[in-house]
Amino acid sequence: MANASKAKGTAWESALVAYFREHHSPDARRNVQMGAKDIGDIDGYYLHAVEAKAEKTITLSDYIAQANREAIHAGQPFGCAVVKRRMKGVADGYVVRDVRTDVRLMNRMRDMEEALQDCDYDRWCDLDAEHREAA
Repeated sequence: MANASKAKGTAWESALVAYFREHHSPDARRNVQMGAKDIGDIDGYYLHAVEAKAEKTITLSDYIAQANREAIHAGQPFGCAVVKRRMKGVADGYVVRDVRTDVRLMNRMRDMEEALQDCDYDRWCDLDAEHREAA
């Protein structure tokens, strides 16, 4: 049973890496487990330590605590859990973080967008339009 669970977890991590490589970063990769100083399951999700979870019973509080610890070990500012949604593909999974982490991320995004607007307003407009279309 443990091997079947491990195989499911490995398959989920591999599927996430493939998705991240196609849609986010070609450098995404699975990490080697580090024991007490684990740095997350996946590297290459910008600014995040990723804890990938594909379990029947979902325990968000445990996942978030683990992701936040691993973000510290990885030297990343944010941790998140990427949880497999049963009977769905990778794009329908859930990215989960606590409100504290999400507010820090949104504050950073706001500050960076304001800085880009000040520096190169036309570039900001182009990127804004591109990302609005993607939604």
